[in-house]
Parts: sequence; C-alpha cells; structure tokens
Amino acid sequence: MYIETETTPNPATLKFLPGQQVMPSGTRDFASPEDAEASPLAQALFDTGEVTGVFFGGNFVSVTAGPGADWGVLKPQVVAVLLDHFVSQAPLFAGGDASGIAVPPEDDELMFEDDPAHADIVAQIQELLETRVRPAVASDGGDIRYRGFREGVVYLQMQGACSGCPSSTATLKHGIEGLLKHYVPEVTEVRAA
Repeated sequence: MYIETETTPNPATLKFLPGQQVMPSGTRDFASPEDAEASPLAQALFDTGEVTGVFFGGNFVSVTAGPGADWGVLKPQVVAVLLDHFVSQAPLFAGGDASGIAVPPEDDELMFEDDPAHADIVAQIQELLETRVRPAVASDGGDIRYRGFREGVVYLQMQGACSGCPSSTATLKHGIEGLLKHYVPEVTEVRAA
C-alpha cells in the first residue's frame, strides 16, 4: 500500500491519501485528543505528540501539526500510523467496523433555528455549498459546514486543513461570500461560526 501526501494552503496541515475510502459518507473533525477518543486512528495520530488536529474526508485524512513541529520527522510517523490502520483494516471508530458503521454523529446543531419563511433561501445556500464550495475545500484537505442564516448573514464553520488556515478568511469573504451573494441576492455577508 502506498499513501500519497499533498500540501494544503494551510502550512501546518498535510493531506494524506491512502488510495481507498476513509469515510463512507460525510466528514469528521477531531480538534483535540478528547475528541479523538471516538476513533482509534485519530487517537493514534494524536498520540504522536505533535498532532493538534485530524480530519477524515471521503478519501483522505488531513493532519495538522502543532507550532514548531518538524514535518520531516512527523510525516513518516503519520504515514506509519495510517499504513498500520489501513493494512490491518481496523475500524475507523470505536465500536464500529472498517466500513465506518457506528460512526458517532457529529454535532449538526445550528447556531440558531433558521426562519421557516427563509426555507427556499436556505435551500439555495446549502445547494451552492454542496455543489460548488465543498468540493473545492475538500481538494484542499478540509470541509465547510453550514451553521445558520439570519438577517442576510450566512454562518459557516471551516474544518480540517481550512480551519486555522491563513487564507480561510479570504476564502470566506472573497470566495464564498461573493459566490453566495451572486446567486442568492438575500445574502449580504458570510461570517465564520
């Protein structure tokens, strides 16, 4: 088995491609060792001592290193952990099998309830995020989650390599905000949640 590695726009994060499916559907973000207790793979990556974030995408794992970490030393350790996991076909989540069964649901709660009168606007926003934005941020090793729409403002949460990336504010303000404003005139602003 060979694991490809790609850089991301976030210099602290590398994207690892094991050449097979990681998540059967959705994504999962682990921002702390406590979050990682749900996944033996995420826990093993945090156990290297230099990892501060792990993100599972459909066919990749993004790993974020802490300040001062040396990717020259950390990268072989991460590859070894990933190889051990995928070659042994170990379960991705505690209590599940390698296919991802028993994946603990991630918190999908909105920041606030969307106004039912804006259901068509929210549907347009979510469609654009799903078809135009998520594929682009996934190619950079991350994801974006819709968190709400209120008074013209769309609230989004960046995950994986996109979380904490120096260019994430520009992505939100100049890329995503421009796209949403163009197609959904009711959108006046995009903010990080």
